[in-house]
Amino acid sequence: MAAYLCPPAVIHGEHAVQTSQIVAEVSGRHPDAAWAPRIEGIAAGTGIETRGWMLPLETAVAPGDGSGLRAAGLGSAREALARDGFTEQDVDRAIAALEAIPAPQTIQERTAPAWAAVQSYGERAARGALQIAGLDAADVDCLITSHSTTPALPGLDVALANQLPLRNDVMLLPATQWACIAGTRSLALAADLVAADPDRVVLVVIAEALSTTYQPADDTLESLIVRLLFADTAVAAVVTGRPRPESVLRLDAAWHHTLPGTQGLHRLETRADGTHFVMDRRGPRAVQETVTAMWEWLHLRYQDDPDSWHPDVLLAHPGGTRVLEYMEQTMPDGWPSGLLDYSRDSYTSGNRGGAAVFDILRRAHDAGQKPGDRAVLYAAAPGLTATALQGEWL
Repeated sequence: MAAYLCPPAVIHGEHAVQTSQIVAEVSGRHPDAAWAPRIEGIAAGTGIETRGWMLPLETAVAPGDGSGLRAAGLGSAREALARDGFTEQDVDRAIAALEAIPAPQTIQERTAPAWAAVQSYGERAARGALQIAGLDAADVDCLITSHSTTPALPGLDVALANQLPLRNDVMLLPATQWACIAGTRSLALAADLVAADPDRVVLVVIAEALSTTYQPADDTLESLIVRLLFADTAVAAVVTGRPRPESVLRLDAAWHHTLPGTQGLHRLETRADGTHFVMDRRGPRAVQETVTAMWEWLHLRYQDDPDSWHPDVLLAHPGGTRVLEYMEQTMPDGWPSGLLDYSRDSYTSGNRGGAAVFDILRRAHDAGQKPGDRAVLYAAAPGLTATALQGEWL
C-alpha cells in the first residue's frame, strides 16, 4: 500500500470562545432548563476551557434580519386579528409588537458566512500544505475535500480548484458526508490512488465549521453538550506514492468497519433554523465496538509477533473522552502508557470533527518522533463507521 504523508497544515479558528462565555449565554437564554442547575459541572466535565471558531460567538447567537411576523406574513396576521374582532387600532398595536420580536436566523443567514469562512480557511490550509511539501498547485493531480456542516454544490473541491488554482485535469473527489472520519478515510483513499499510480500527488483538504451546529433555541441536554464540544479547524496535507524529502509518515495498511443498524445514533438534521447535531447516549458504547474490532485487526495483522509489536503513538479521534478511556482500558497488556497523549491534548481545545486526526498528527510531529516509530491512526464517525491506518514514522 505504501503511501507517503507530508506534515499537515493546521489552521485553527481565529475567534477564541471561552467555555465561560457559552455557559453565560446558554444560562441566560434557558434559565429554567432541567440541566440549568448542573451547567457548571457539565461544562467542567468536558475538560475544554476554550475553542477556536471561524466566526465569533456573537454571530451564532444573533437574531435574524426578519421579525416575528416573517413566517406568517403581515397581511395574514392583520386578517386573522380583524376576523377575531380586534379594532384597527388594536390590530396596529399588535402588529407593531409582533414586528418587534426578533426572528431566529434562517438557514441561509447561518450557513452563508460559515461557508465563506470554510472556503477561506480551506484555501489557507491547502496553500500551507503545498508549501510544507515543497510543491506548487500545478503539481497536484488529485484533490480530496470534506466539509460536513456547510452543505454546498459545487463544494469545497471546486472552490479550491478555482482559488489555488489547480490544473484543469485534476481529479476532484469531494466527500462532504465523512464528518469525523474524514481524516483517516481521506488518507486511505489517497493511499489507494497513489498505489494505482505512484507518480500521483494527492492534496487532502478538510475544513469544518462545526460551530454552525450551535443552536441558541435548543434547550436539550444534548444540544448543550454540542455547544460545549465543537471547534472549527481547517487542515490539509500532501500524499505521494514515492517518498519525498518532506515525507514524515509512511502509510502501510488501512482498515474500515461499519456497524449495522447504528445510523441513527449520531446525525445531522437540517431544521428551519439551521443544522443540528443530534447525539444519542448509546453512541459511545457503539463507538467502543469499533475500537474492539480495530484491536482485532491489529492482532491479526501482527499475529506472528503478538508479544513485541505495539504502536509507539496512537492518533485517535473517537469523539470524546469516554471512548479514549475505553481505548486505554482495552489495550493489550504490555503496551506502553501515553499512546493517546496527543489525542487528549488536541481534545482539550475542542472536538474538531474530520480535521481532528490531522491536528493530532501535527502535534505528534511537532513533538518529535523517531524514524521507525510505529503509528496507528483511528477515527469513528456517525454511521457508525470507522477507519484506521497503520504506518511508520520516517
